[in-house]
Amino acid sequence: MSDAVPEPEAQETGAAVEAHAPEHDPAAPAPLDVPRTPTGNAEVDARLARLADADHLTTDGHVEVYEDVHRGLRDALTALDARPGPPVPPSPYENRS
Repeated sequence: MSDAVPEPEAQETGAAVEAHAPEHDPAAPAPLDVPRTPTGNAEVDARLARLADADHLTTDGHVEVYEDVHRGLRDALTALDARPGPPVPPSPYENRS
């Protein structure tokens, strides 16, 4: 009887099971799980948290995230330079005429 249908048990063993298993795609997005330690500066911490967005993108999408984070961190540093600091005390060596 060559027209016999294989039994269900036989269909779910061997190569048939492997055909149903999802294949691992090395190019698929995967979390990098890089730890990020809070800095205490809310603006900087928000930018660093944005790096997690890259975990869900393919590698060609990472550049946009990294450039955005870099731009934000650069702006935060520039803002620190623009803040007025405490007045500088006069030097004891200045001419007091």
